[in-house]
Amino acid sequence: MNYWLMESEEEEYSIDDLQRDKQAPWFGVRNYQARNFMKNEMKIGDLVFFYHSNGKPSAIVGVAKIISLPYPDETQFDRKSPYYFAKATRGNPSWVSVDVAFVKKYSESLSINDMRLHTELSAMKLLQKGSRLSITPVREKEFKYIDSLLSYL
Repeated sequence: MNYWLMESEEEEYSIDDLQRDKQAPWFGVRNYQARNFMKNEMKIGDLVFFYHSNGKPSAIVGVAKIISLPYPDETQFDRKSPYYFAKATRGNPSWVSVDVAFVKKYSESLSINDMRLHTELSAMKLLQKGSRLSITPVREKEFKYIDSLLSYL
């Protein structure tokens, strides 16, 4: 099993939206490294920290699970979508989506600034200088540490 952190702006799609919908496609990723994580490394059953980016504060707010294999992101073909990608064709799509399912919402969140206070998380990809990916791998020990921390708050 792999572990991930996936970012979504709260006003675009929040953990509350996923809790309401039960499952949803994760679309609109337009970074090649993040796309390659989805395309080549994500597996059904992988667990994901749901991270509200650009929040006040930006923070881990819940857990989701990968429930599909990657498939073409339909927004790349939609000229009206902000995620439209002119070079993509149905025969040669450039971008992928995966479906995620709600697992849990934490009663408290863990902000990026609070994560930096925990030496156990010092190597976490999200906390590395210059990290700008919307999807990052998380080590199992980091995932379990954060989950146990937030599960007791």
